[in-house]
Amino acid sequence: MFDAECDLAALVYGHGDDPDIVLGNFAAALQARGVRVVGLVQRVRRCLDEHEIAATLVHSGAEIPLLQQLGRHAGGCRLDVGQLLQAGSAVSGALNEGADLLIINRFGRQESEGKGLTYLIEQALSADIPVVIAVPRFRFADWIRFAQGMSVRLSCDRHALDDWWRSVSRRYAAFDEVRPTVCEVFK
Repeated sequence: MFDAECDLAALVYGHGDDPDIVLGNFAAALQARGVRVVGLVQRVRRCLDEHEIAATLVHSGAEIPLLQQLGRHAGGCRLDVGQLLQAGSAVSGALNEGADLLIINRFGRQESEGKGLTYLIEQALSADIPVVIAVPRFRFADWIRFAQGMSVRLSCDRHALDDWWRSVSRRYAAFDEVRPTVCEVFK
């Protein structure tokens, strides 16, 4: 699945970092320049004593809630895997329509177990579409095992992400350039 030529980046974050803001702003800036970005960016909103977590589909702006409703007196929250897979299905369809970049909101427990949205990473890389994913620092060892060591590690800041994208996009632009033939050069 992975090789030395793949363009796979882990945006590694720790306590105090906000990968959602970094990825969201990055996606918006690329889209403003005409880059076709597909994927998910997580959004967390605090309502009273509860958190609401949703994924925004960057290619459409649609939001999909990611937490199960456990009831009024529940003391915690749980990922709604069905909703996550529904979001993944929408991203998969968008990838099939063509993309320049895939963003995945998290390498979480589901993904570290080989489930969740890992199939999207495989789908994108098989189509030569670069991928960036937010990886919590405490799951980075799991990420390296998953990626078989074939990943770029980025700090959780926009500058690192922009530098990585410039490198990746230049590489792809070189393949897309129309180069003149020898005959055309000597005309």
